[in-house]
Amino acid sequence: MSRRRRPLALLLVALFIGMPLVEIYVLVQVGQVIGAWWTILLLVLDSILGTLLIRHEGGRAWRALREALGGGRMPARELADGALILVGGTLMLAPGFVTDAFGVLLILPVTRPLFRRLLAGLVSRRVLAGVVADATRPGPGPEGPVVRGEVVDE
Repeated sequence: MSRRRRPLALLLVALFIGMPLVEIYVLVQVGQVIGAWWTILLLVLDSILGTLLIRHEGGRAWRALREALGGGRMPARELADGALILVGGTLMLAPGFVTDAFGVLLILPVTRPLFRRLLAGLVSRRVLAGVVADATRPGPGPEGPVVRGEVVDE
C-alpha cells in the first residue's frame, strides 16, 4: 500500500470500528436519560424529519442542476450540493444520533457551503496530485526512455 493511501485506510478502519461504538454509547446514554421508548420514538421522528429534509433539499438541488444545464453553464456547485445531500442522506439512513447530526449538517443549506468548500479543496488536491504524478512518471516523451523497434508479424 502506498504511503499516501495508508492514512486514508487507517481513517476508514477507525471510522468503521469507532463510529458504531460511538453511536451505541450515545444511544445508551440517551436511553438512560429519557428512557428506551422515548429514545426509539426520537430515532423514528429523526428519520421522518431527515426524510422530509432530504426530499426538500434534494428537489432544490435537482432544480438548480437542471437550470444550470439549461442555461449552458458548468454545474460544479450544483453537483457538489447533490453529492453532499446524497452523503448526508446516506448518513441519515444509519440509525443513531451522531451520524444523523452530521448528515443534517451536510444537507442544510446554511451549513452546506462550508462542506462544499472542504469538498472542493479535497478534489482539487487530488486532481493536482494526479497531475504532478503524471508529470514525473517515466515513459514516452522527453523525460522517459523510448525503446525503438519494429513489429514482426509471423
